[in-house]
Amino acid sequence: MNLARRYGELLRGAGEGSVQDELIPAGAAPEIELQARWFSGEFGREFRTVDGRAVKVIQFGVWNREAGPDFAEAAVSIDAGPPMRGAIELDLDARDWERHGHATNPAYENVVLHVFFNSGGAAAFSRTASNRSVPQAQLDLRSLAGAPPPNPVPLAAPGRCVAPLRDLDLATVREILEGAAQYRLQRKAARLQRRREAHGEDEALYQALAETLGYKSNKLPFALLAQRVPVRLLRRKGDIDALLFGVAGFLKSEDFPGAAPATKAYLRQLWEKWWALRAEWEGLIVPAKLWKMGGQRPVNHPQRRLAALAAIVAQWPKVRSAAQECSAAKIQKLLGGLHDGYWQHHYTVRSGATKSAMALIGASRVTEMLINVFYPWIILDQPEKWEAYRALPAELSNQRTEVAAARLFANDERQAGLLRSAAMQQGLLQIYEDFCMQDESDCAACLFPRQVAHWSG
Repeated sequence: MNLARRYGELLRGAGEGSVQDELIPAGAAPEIELQARWFSGEFGREFRTVDGRAVKVIQFGVWNREAGPDFAEAAVSIDAGPPMRGAIELDLDARDWERHGHATNPAYENVVLHVFFNSGGAAAFSRTASNRSVPQAQLDLRSLAGAPPPNPVPLAAPGRCVAPLRDLDLATVREILEGAAQYRLQRKAARLQRRREAHGEDEALYQALAETLGYKSNKLPFALLAQRVPVRLLRRKGDIDALLFGVAGFLKSEDFPGAAPATKAYLRQLWEKWWALRAEWEGLIVPAKLWKMGGQRPVNHPQRRLAALAAIVAQWPKVRSAAQECSAAKIQKLLGGLHDGYWQHHYTVRSGATKSAMALIGASRVTEMLINVFYPWIILDQPEKWEAYRALPAELSNQRTEVAAARLFANDERQAGLLRSAAMQQGLLQIYEDFCMQDESDCAACLFPRQVAHWSG
């Protein structure tokens, strides 16, 4: 994995940042999305208060489903002192503490940390109804691995780096792509490690798999769902499908009229279980506006993907064991063989039944899970797994990969051969995100061509 270090040096030499694993779309981020990033541990767990004290989050707590602070049953330590148990409140602006009436609301009396993003240009104090000062910490959006790029994605025109890359021998080009791929893999691993520290092994793996099932358009609602309905609870309570579909907001009475007998039977058994749980969980139902139902292949509809998540939870001991071993062949067999009698023949609860069975998780999505979850999960402890990752074939290309290839390789005849592996595609995407997406000069001021020359010596 030494090439990752060389790529990191190349990147630092260019003075650029990195964009990857986006959960928050470019532009203004709604508060609920920032709460999800916070709860995932993506901002870290060690901060400085606005008055300079060291603060460490010992426990992130649980997402509050009632009125009151955002996260209950948390614990923080100030200046290495004993843990203080209480709640954590997250606001976009420090002044929201007063604006939202927290200072006079007894429900906020046990808040032990107030985190925010904007200070408003002036000091804003967080005090409870008893006039107790609450420690404040300001978060920086730039600390996220998925910080929005500063400008729109460049057009897919050949970049200035095409010529220097074309002049390099094939082995050197492979080295650069592999270095970027290793760097990307390590960044993904670090992100998973932060989740492990925040929520433990099982929840971190479960949340990561859920986000991957959400694809790009539904990554956020799947992340919220996995955070609100933990795998440990699903395994303990049972009723996996009913809880997931109920909290997702996918159990609606209007789906019953006119439904085929198979669909009515399926929905009825979910409803009977959800009805007994609804009063307890309805405060955590994912807002309907977050789900993107259109603009994707029918087989990838979020209802089918949610059924796949339920099937994963039902096989959780095998999934955990597979994650630890990280054998691509065994993971492909396990996930590709998941079964659901209803969803293997339906796109949605409103669609008719298909004649032929469809896989709950297709081969290309299993590959995405290997790339984004399983190999990052194990690579820091077992770096020798890089060779297996390197051999993983690419299942499908996507628009971003094609744009990146056009920018860096244009009509280079070696392009097709280079991008047949998943690792090479990942390396290409990393370079594109680190340089092309950070460049505001249409290549004129991009430092990648110069850095490539440094790589080749």
